[in-house]
Amino acid sequence: MDKVRSDAKAALDGVVFDGMTIMSGGFGLCGIAEHLILALRDLGVKDITVISNNCGVDDFGMGLLLQTKQIKKMLSSYVGENAEFERQFLCGELELEFNPQGTLAERIRAGGAGIPAFYTRTGYGTVIAEGKETRQFNGEWYVMETGLTADLSIVKAWKGDRAGNLIYRKTSRNFNPMMATAGRVCVAEVEHLVEVGELDPDQIHTPGVYVDRIIQGQNYEKRIERLTTRERSV
Repeated sequence: MDKVRSDAKAALDGVVFDGMTIMSGGFGLCGIAEHLILALRDLGVKDITVISNNCGVDDFGMGLLLQTKQIKKMLSSYVGENAEFERQFLCGELELEFNPQGTLAERIRAGGAGIPAFYTRTGYGTVIAEGKETRQFNGEWYVMETGLTADLSIVKAWKGDRAGNLIYRKTSRNFNPMMATAGRVCVAEVEHLVEVGELDPDQIHTPGVYVDRIIQGQNYEKRIERLTTRERSV
């Protein structure tokens, strides 16, 4: 099946709706689906629950959807680079569910694997465990966490073929592979789109069975979230 769409808006046609839950791959500004995020902004879908490691920065990445107040709730592990996120949360305009980063990753992986819940030691005895079931195994206490799924997963890969098989590059292979498995619909954008058979099967990270639609992006900005330099030594 040819899963290629002409652009990001065409790839999201018929799959977005108000009040939906979206998983957005990436870590900081690395490996984010830039074109699909812009399309979500332009389509005006609102009251979104977003599952993502973070929410970009004020004027880039998922932060663009904060500017337009399209996001109702975030499930994240880190939000420290976004002043608008802080403002909306402190003003009661944005709901937030914090997760330890490893727990968030495992909740997504579990959801994609059809696992409804699991136990982890992370967070036991802290506010993370409040209201959650706890259980003792081998003398240690664990917290039960539930798996996560979404109506839509948007992921970014380095290469992909027309059947949706994906290869990620370096640190962009973060939350993207597990999110691709956990969305009812998965839309991928890639830097290089190739024909079926051109990718080495042993190098494929996300099999095409998980991907419903795919686009080739252009002119990626690839910002650095926070650039730190030092004076050159003489």
